Amino acid sequence: MGQEIKDSHFEPGDFEVFAERLRQETELLAAWLQNGSFPQTSNVGGFELEAWLVDDAGRPAPIIQPYLERLGSPLVVPELATFNVELNGSPCTLTGDALSRLQKELEQTWRRCNRVAGELDARLAMIGILPTVKAEDLTLANMSPLHRYHALNEQILRLRGGRPLEVVVDGQDHLHLIHEDVMLESAATSFQIHLKVDAREGGRFYNASKILSGPMVAVSANSPYLFGRDLWDETRIPLFEQAVSVGGTKQTKRVTYGIRYVRETIMECFKANLERYPVLLPRLMDEPPESLAHLRLQNGTIWRWNRPLIGFNAAGEPHLRIEHRVAPAGPSIADAIANAAFYFGAVCALARQGEPPEARLSFQAAKENFYAAARRGLRAEVRWLDGRTGGVSDLILAKLLPLARQGLMSLGIDREETANWLGIIEGRAATGRNGAAWQRSWVKKNGPDMQGLMQAYLERQATGAPVHEWPLE
Repeated sequence: MGQEIKDSHFEPGDFEVFAERLRQETELLAAWLQNGSFPQTSNVGGFELEAWLVDDAGRPAPIIQPYLERLGSPLVVPELATFNVELNGSPCTLTGDALSRLQKELEQTWRRCNRVAGELDARLAMIGILPTVKAEDLTLANMSPLHRYHALNEQILRLRGGRPLEVVVDGQDHLHLIHEDVMLESAATSFQIHLKVDAREGGRFYNASKILSGPMVAVSANSPYLFGRDLWDETRIPLFEQAVSVGGTKQTKRVTYGIRYVRETIMECFKANLERYPVLLPRLMDEPPESLAHLRLQNGTIWRWNRPLIGFNAAGEPHLRIEHRVAPAGPSIADAIANAAFYFGAVCALARQGEPPEARLSFQAAKENFYAAARRGLRAEVRWLDGRTGGVSDLILAKLLPLARQGLMSLGIDREETANWLGIIEGRAATGRNGAAWQRSWVKKNGPDMQGLMQAYLERQATGAPVHEWPLE
């Protein structure tokens, strides 16, 4: 959804023309995948980190326009709300000390972003859901001025017949909220991990990403509080799924874990985009079909938790990326890069196993794992490839970390790099302390002071230490 559009209003004919161009480009992509037009590629990793701009009290600071003007960085772009910002990492071939290079660039960008925020009496926070955000912050008055976001809001409400959005989350507390627009989405910020893969392996990597989604959510969960209520360990999952719901019994969810594995090729996802998802943003572009402009725009309005993306290199050759969207932002830069390392290693090992893991774990079981992990984090019970059910922490320590080590070593990641970054994941799993657990422990000790929680969180985030090492004092 990174493409800006010229206007937020569309005519009925725009939908018809867009749908036809989408059909043509979908057929073209299918032909490319079938005849081998995608060149072979090495594994390349990257990320997008969504963050909050907050004031001295740890409350949302809606200053995105003056902030970006002063910052002037092509790696930092606006998001849905005027208090959200997105930091992008440069793609990096996954070999040697690649993970530390990703960390170094992110730290440099983060320091600069924080320095400029300080000039505007603000600072950055990386956290799945800001504990201090209030429902009244999430209004159209705080929506980014970009046309695409206003168009998204209009089209979601059009498909809903003008009915407001309803969010219901049952956790330790209960939340039932009626909201008039899509701005609830801006309360959920994530760390999106990108992996460029060989198109011929796309289906295997996509399925492996789905299987890993449950354990990844469990070990990275960092969103237990919303509007003062204690909900899921990763409340961002049900919030985002309901915040842009098009409603209706015949409509397909736009934010989704999915309905099945890929059976043969990744093309199945793009055919579903054409056949099952109504067009949201029918922006007509004067580009040749070979640019796949309409196909990519349509794909950008379907927020699968694992999303296949088509891009092009400088020579105009297409490539396939898997966007793994399940991890929240934070708690620290070290935690974010560790999450990426865990995903890169484990997904490569799983996707290249002789017996496909999707043949050993039913899609329904993988989906149940995902939502169990979103609810209970590292306390979740999940089912694995051997059919056994057990604690997700034990699974990570006994099965997934060895797989991740194997996968990183097969990529050519240095041994010391592998030990360092996966050691952070091991520390979280062994202590049971992810971001959600730390936040709850702080509240248990200090009381439900969301502003105090945020100040303590930001102090520890600034140290750069991973969350399992954070003190509660």
